[in-house]
Amino acid sequence: MSTDVVQVVAMVLVGGLGLATVLTREPLYQAMVYSLFGATLAVLFLVVQAPDVSLSEIVVGAVAWPAMVLFTLAKARHRDRRRGRQRERPP
Repeated sequence: MSTDVVQVVAMVLVGGLGLATVLTREPLYQAMVYSLFGATLAVLFLVVQAPDVSLSEIVVGAVAWPAMVLFTLAKARHRDRRRGRQRERPP
């Protein structure tokens, strides 16, 4: 019974953070929310007794992908500053 409650809570958190990731318009904030989403998804995999998938999700979803997005954003902003342009922010 208690594992069912933990599974439901983990699934609700994954759903909520997935929706928050999609609705976030600023790429920097979206990468941060996606990192939380990846960590929550790893917890869900752990709760449903898939520890190998959970470890893979921690590496890819919570660390590697957000880090690559952050590095890409930093490089793009550095290039824009060097050229004297400012990137428009979404409304």
